[in-house]
Amino acid sequence: MNQNKPILVFQTDFTYKEAAVCAMYGVVKTVDRTLEIVTGTHDLPQYDIWSASYRLYQSVRFWPKGTIFVSVVDPGVGTSRRACVAKTKDGYYIVTPDNGSLTHIRKYHGIAEVREIDETINRLHGEGIDSVSVFHGRDLFGYCAARLASGIITYEQVGPAYSTDEIITKEIKEPVITEGRAEGIIEIDDPNFGNIWTNIPTDELRSHGFEYGDMVNVEISHEGKSVFNQNVRFDKAFGMVKKDEPIIYNNELVKAALAVSQGSFMQKYNVEFGDDWKIVLKK
Repeated sequence: MNQNKPILVFQTDFTYKEAAVCAMYGVVKTVDRTLEIVTGTHDLPQYDIWSASYRLYQSVRFWPKGTIFVSVVDPGVGTSRRACVAKTKDGYYIVTPDNGSLTHIRKYHGIAEVREIDETINRLHGEGIDSVSVFHGRDLFGYCAARLASGIITYEQVGPAYSTDEIITKEIKEPVITEGRAEGIIEIDDPNFGNIWTNIPTDELRSHGFEYGDMVNVEISHEGKSVFNQNVRFDKAFGMVKKDEPIIYNNELVKAALAVSQGSFMQKYNVEFGDDWKIVLKK
């Protein structure tokens, strides 16, 4: 490990069920055995570009400046979508298909420059590797990221720059918050614990009349149909309610989230996430 070289952080929807991750990491080490590889996650939901974008938003800021993130959720692999390396305004690099996975990074970090990967230079070639292989995680994104991290290429040598206005993004819904009322969406989950995370900032709740210890009416609807309507305690810790009771808490991104103490909110109440999952909080 060379502390003068950027760390490589990988996230994909590949899982560990077969050897894709192993091969991808092997390519990195073949380029430069001193590079440090860290796994963000390989359990992103299959083909879920929104989750790929959100998980970058969740984690990037906590890494040293200069870290290179490789994010591969790529349902359009092999099509005309661009393969790119984006340089953020605060000094990170994101190697990814330009398919919407830069949505949150663009909004919350800002993108200073983006370059399309030149496959004639920065794509893996060799015996047993087909030039039209759709394993871009190994042959394109991982390989290019390793060359950049090792110093074999500069950022300018990734490939031609294109306008940041051309970056593909998805819509980020904004909440509507008034005194004693907040309306938003369930924008992501905490899958290991079955919690749901809203797009409603906790600080905004507290500045509009909500306080820890309050009972809050929570209504969740899906495609216009109410699926949950209950008074729920808003508080600082899961232990403030009894086991198996719901609670509104402040999640790690300082947004309102819902959990069941020592249980799964998603399983208990059959709730998921997405633009069509609406939530209203009322005092």
